[in-house]
Amino acid sequence: MGDNRQSFVHHALGGGPVADMLLWRRWCASVTLLVSSTALWILFEKAGYNVLSFIANVMLLLVVILFFWAKSASLLNRPLPPIPDLEVHEESVVKAADSMRVWINHVLMIAHDIAIGGNLKLFVKVALGLWLISYVGSFFNLLTFIYMGVLFSLSVPLLYDKYQDQIDDKLIIAQKVIQTQYRKIDENVLRKISRSSNKEKKTQ
Repeated sequence: MGDNRQSFVHHALGGGPVADMLLWRRWCASVTLLVSSTALWILFEKAGYNVLSFIANVMLLLVVILFFWAKSASLLNRPLPPIPDLEVHEESVVKAADSMRVWINHVLMIAHDIAIGGNLKLFVKVALGLWLISYVGSFFNLLTFIYMGVLFSLSVPLLYDKYQDQIDDKLIIAQKVIQTQYRKIDENVLRKISRSSNKEKKTQ
């Protein structure tokens, strides 16, 4: 049962090296991600270092190292820097464009259902979701939010992998409570609003 549970979580995360890193099966990669993200967050958030200046300085240092490496290699008959051919393949661009197209069409369909179709339930869901994002975003800036995402990515899958049964039980209870509250709101508020709007349309 434990192997099935671990394989389920590992498969849900993609089943590759990223899943291994998030589940701490590759300790070196997980620790590297945690330490590097923490160092960058401290550097930019606490020390006040500028992100653009940091990127420019890193690129400058890299260009200087590669330039002098290439010059010294030609003078001393040493091998050139091991840089692969930097080229973006058409297949990767097509895949990225297809995935973006799916997301954009989904967002446009939601906007159409709200603006043209007058879907009240969907409008309430989207409005609550956007309000929640705005509320959470008022407490953190983008860098802190990304850093928290890294911490959650390195902790939540591991905890769920270990305590799946207990977490599933709690989630089932929470889902039942949310569904009950949503039914009450739907019956007492949303349906009354939709009925009144339909009556106004009929009278017009």
